[in-house]
Amino acid sequence: MNASILIVEDEEPLQVLLSYNFEAEGFRARSAMNGDEVEVLVEEERPDLIILDWMLPGLSGIELCRRLRSRSETRDIPIIMLTARGEEQERVRGLATGADDYVVKPFSVPELVARVRTVLRRSNPEIVADVLRAGELQVDLRTRRVTRNGRDIPLSPTEFKLLEHLLRNAGRVYSREQLLNAVWGRDIYIDERTVDVHVGRLRNVLNRGKEADPIRTVRGVGYSFDERFT
Repeated sequence: MNASILIVEDEEPLQVLLSYNFEAEGFRARSAMNGDEVEVLVEEERPDLIILDWMLPGLSGIELCRRLRSRSETRDIPIIMLTARGEEQERVRGLATGADDYVVKPFSVPELVARVRTVLRRSNPEIVADVLRAGELQVDLRTRRVTRNGRDIPLSPTEFKLLEHLLRNAGRVYSREQLLNAVWGRDIYIDERTVDVHVGRLRNVLNRGKEADPIRTVRGVGYSFDERFT
């Protein structure tokens, strides 16, 4: 199962931006606008990591971090604090309260994603593994090598990213538009049929002989990686 991230941020544009980018990276993202919502959301589903804004309406991020660390059931959830406070004493205060890392606004989203992966590797190494496996299919994210039954599968950068996105989210059905946004980017304006072409190419190199096709076409909707294959 993909790592779940709870994003606690009251600036809606930033919250949407982070949710989109983490989902594009294969995480499951949920969001909260204030600290009072967090305890309910954590009870519904324990996240693998919390990204927590320091300045929140109502219950502050620093107080929420303190509360989470004081309860046995939430004590071990990794927390990364987001804040505009860059002074050393504030960073020390945030870390002393129990945060695992501290990111000062404005920040680079790719850097934040990298920090999340680093923290998760310490707390739950298996959930951010560098190698994705599904049946006899193996995708090495470090070397960008794909093999099936020991056979090397050469993929273009776009095909690799498409396969990685579908495999990370096995069972979830994506429309062509969603795949365009996740793989090509929101600012790229190309025909949705481009997705069909790349899925066709991906299938051609993935499947040989009687090998089962792991990519499922959902008529009238889009595509998914068949979770039965995993």
